[in-house]
Amino acid sequence: MKRIDVLKHCICILAVVLFGAVAFIFIAYALFFKSVDFIAEYFNLLFWLSFAVCSVASLAGVLFYVFRKQSLYRLTVCALIFVDICAAVFYALCATGMLGKINSVEGLREYISGAGSLAALIYVAFCFLQVILLPVPGSVAVAVGVAMFGPLKCTLYSFIGIVAGSLVAFIVGRWVGYRAVCWIVGKENIDKWLEKLKGKDYLILSIMFLLPMFPDDVLCFVAGLSSMTWKYFCVMITITRAISAVTTAYSFELIPFTTWWGILIWAILAALIALAFWLVIKYSDKIDAFIKSKFKMKRND
Repeated sequence: MKRIDVLKHCICILAVVLFGAVAFIFIAYALFFKSVDFIAEYFNLLFWLSFAVCSVASLAGVLFYVFRKQSLYRLTVCALIFVDICAAVFYALCATGMLGKINSVEGLREYISGAGSLAALIYVAFCFLQVILLPVPGSVAVAVGVAMFGPLKCTLYSFIGIVAGSLVAFIVGRWVGYRAVCWIVGKENIDKWLEKLKGKDYLILSIMFLLPMFPDDVLCFVAGLSSMTWKYFCVMITITRAISAVTTAYSFELIPFTTWWGILIWAILAALIALAFWLVIKYSDKIDAFIKSKFKMKRND
């Protein structure tokens, strides 16, 4: 075996071990701050559990490489890099004491309130990060905004932050995501699956963006990988985010669950949504063709 091949193998094995070690170091140091009661109470369990998970992930990566399971090895490396990033953020939150302040909606509201005139800017930044980084549902972010600023200002602030985050996530998906996914699963495989989705991606993704239960960051990443154009994405994300922000901010205030008529309205809305889904599925080809004809779908990377 050539010396350069030996060096390459050593680097690949060392890389996966290093990524696992870095993740554990960040998590371990973060746990030592014991910034919330849960961490203080279960410190030993969390410490050894994180050690076990990082060790097993690193060992799995090494075995995948030794037995030439390249796709699984690359997937493990990407997963450990993602864990490293999350662990670094977790460490920063614990080290600054911020985790103890934002571990609940009420805590987050008090933290933003203490910022005074910068509260709006912090909230916009929070909505931005909620899309691309923080594992916080959009409905929680909007609920905090309504409590802080009222439905009108909350709609405006959340719309700005979420749209900005969506555009950044789409850019990452378009410029970085494709190469990353190709490296993990192979260019031929990803092109094959994207080709299968082609023809329905505009319609399906647009509907998913409109619904609150789908993850924003993943959808923007998928949109960047799809044949969706910049023009359509910008128009679609603006419309869907505006609708989502307005309906979420005003829904619980205008249509309460505590009255019979409020429950009736919510039931009617649920029925209408179910009907809309059925119509979309039945006439998906015609609707998708109409959308593409209006926006002259030619992908411009």
